[in-house]
Amino acid sequence: MQAEDLKNLVIRISNAKTETQNIELKEASQGCPTHLFDTLSSFSNQDDGGMIIFGISERNHFEICGVYDPQDLQKKVTEQCKQMEPVVRALFTTCDIDGKMVVSAEIPGVDIVDRPVFYKGVGRIKGSYIRVGESDEPMTEYEIYSYEAFRQRKRDDIRIIENANLKLFDQDRLSQYLREVKKERKNLSANMKDSEILEIMGVTIDNNPTLAGLMTFSKYPQTYFPQLCITAVALPGTEHGAVGEDGARFIDNKRITGAIPDMLDEAVDFVIKNSRTKTIINEMGRRADKPEYPIVAVREAIVNALVHRDYSIHTENVPIRIEMYRDRLEITNSGGLYGKISIDALGKVHPETRNATLANMLELLHVTENRYSGIPTMRSECIKAKLPAPIFSVLHGEFKVIMKNGYYSDNMDLDDAVIEFCSVPRSREELTAFVGKSRNYVMTKVVLPLVEKGKLQLTIPEKPKSNNQKFVKSVV
Repeated sequence: MQAEDLKNLVIRISNAKTETQNIELKEASQGCPTHLFDTLSSFSNQDDGGMIIFGISERNHFEICGVYDPQDLQKKVTEQCKQMEPVVRALFTTCDIDGKMVVSAEIPGVDIVDRPVFYKGVGRIKGSYIRVGESDEPMTEYEIYSYEAFRQRKRDDIRIIENANLKLFDQDRLSQYLREVKKERKNLSANMKDSEILEIMGVTIDNNPTLAGLMTFSKYPQTYFPQLCITAVALPGTEHGAVGEDGARFIDNKRITGAIPDMLDEAVDFVIKNSRTKTIINEMGRRADKPEYPIVAVREAIVNALVHRDYSIHTENVPIRIEMYRDRLEITNSGGLYGKISIDALGKVHPETRNATLANMLELLHVTENRYSGIPTMRSECIKAKLPAPIFSVLHGEFKVIMKNGYYSDNMDLDDAVIEFCSVPRSREELTAFVGKSRNYVMTKVVLPLVEKGKLQLTIPEKPKSNNQKFVKSVV
């Protein structure tokens, strides 16, 4: 960053009076802050990195106070950077604003294989942080594990379930699977016994069921893992806690169990049962029923949750959640994005598969195509239904799909809806999908006017046109 760019950024921040997802402010007029480890960790652990700006007093209404000694400050910040694992390499810039020296330290995001970056003084578990809005929050044990699982290529879907009984497998489904393997994988199955095929395909290991085998073929996997199921609720309002006219908190409430193919069918039926259907006049001038949500998109979202959720010991007590609100459908599963992929890249590139063996089994059973077509299908089906494209988000190790129905556009001002949507930082792509119109329209007619009004702010204000730019609700 150039000194002039830093000066302009500081002035904008001082006027806006807020920190962001990528900017942390420190006073440093009397000395170097002694505890930067949380921010060094959180910025390093996000793709875009972040910037610490020294010389602004947040407690004095974001007044530019300057730093005590720019040279000594950089030295002491570097010393703290060296106490991180791996070492953080900060890039410093200084500038003079009305005789007061301001210093910035740009903290680069590290590659996912090097995360989490943590403070060596307290260790990985206590010293790893993640940035949430304008605060640094300790990583959960699971968030730390997820990085290590990817780095070590742990395959939780083929861990052995020693106390499981192969005799309780659905023999009809297993026979169907073996027929498909022999048909589609002829080079593997020639002259092999069925038991050998099951071993090679990961259904069993040493004649013990794997987790993938159990979840696909067992008549009731919840005997061993009661929470590897789906909880589905239909609610009367737009938030938890709202009650209907009769005082009921739920319109419908169900725990869905069984093997994955069975849970999938029952979950789709639940959504259909609790969806409203409109009668419309189609292009042929005939009456036709229009479901509240495109069922193909709903099925893809549920398949995605069942196949790509985390099946490690850290999440085996957390079910998939389906929540139907008055204005939207939410499907949430444990396990954030796997590997080197961002939310913005979903459906555009071929990601690494968390549960490759499980996905392969379900592909052979024709439950899923396993061709990375799920996200594009969800988007195209919602657009065909003239609904906003689905919204994808990751927070605290959970992946969520949100599908909006017509209620949102009919009953809420668009500006208010966008502001509320930006309670967490959102990219241009996410905002475009949310509004359901062209990117140019969304940016010029909706988002940028809200920025000018101070309702939204940029997460990287020093680089307004950055491809990594996001927009977040302003803190009043």
